[in-house]
Amino acid sequence: MAYKGHSNDSYMEVNSKKNLVREIAAEFCDDEYLDHRVYSALAAVEWNGRRRELLRRLSEVERRHFDFWLKFAGRYRPSLKARLYPYLFASLRLLFGATFAAKLLERGEDKAVERYKMALDLMEAPEDRKALESIIADEMEHEKEFIAQLDEAIVRYMSALVLGMADAIIEITGTHAGALGTTSSAIITGVVGLVVGVSAAISMASASYLQTKHETGRSPTVAALVTGVGYVVAAALMSLPYFIADNIYAAFAASLAVSVLLALMFTYQGSVYADRDFRSEFVQTVGLLLGVAALAYLLGDGLSAAFGIRSLIK
Repeated sequence: MAYKGHSNDSYMEVNSKKNLVREIAAEFCDDEYLDHRVYSALAAVEWNGRRRELLRRLSEVERRHFDFWLKFAGRYRPSLKARLYPYLFASLRLLFGATFAAKLLERGEDKAVERYKMALDLMEAPEDRKALESIIADEMEHEKEFIAQLDEAIVRYMSALVLGMADAIIEITGTHAGALGTTSSAIITGVVGLVVGVSAAISMASASYLQTKHETGRSPTVAALVTGVGYVVAAALMSLPYFIADNIYAAFAASLAVSVLLALMFTYQGSVYADRDFRSEFVQTVGLLLGVAALAYLLGDGLSAAFGIRSLIK
């Protein structure tokens, strides 16, 4: 009787392990199928032949991972997320580039690797353990190497774009806040922002050109253009509310909202490219933005009161 009871316990333990493997395999199937479909969609909208081939190779790698888990799951029905995400990432590729979309997809892979390592203990057959070890190696190194080879120009000049836009949102917000303390005219404030923006863009572009001359792999002319254009675009977007709204305070609020949105965009994009923490960088940028605005307003208001500027400029 004891022997039969022991056999029954062993059977239940084996059956429980198989159910656990089937359960996690179904979850991993969805992850790998999603990645496979996304890389395939990215390859379909990629016009550069070399990058298209790399994305196809990544898609094939994810397909092999999916096939491995499918034999444990038994059957698989794509989730709504797996069906919709390829279109989302294809849109992101068209907006921000293939590298951004691929790196965004690969965020969180460290957690996936840890889950795979836990699943490794459940693999009984030597060939299954070996196959899963190969998948883990793919997730840890090979896919990152493929993504690093995408080498888009937008990645090489990302720092120049961030330099121009980051400096613009701080400087133009300060300019508008300072003007807010000296005049009640929205039009004058908008014009001042544009004049300062264009002048500062030329200065920043020149500095970017001189700095990039001492670097390899980047064109000084392109870096200067990216920095200058980024600055002018940010300055124009932030000054636009002053030409639309009659109330200077409403225009300032709208301009500040544009500044925060721009900070959100380039901070998030930069965090994806550099694998940095987005929240802390965004909070620091917005904190600096608001701090500069407050100081500039106090300075403008103080100078206006001291010299009677507000009575001269309506």
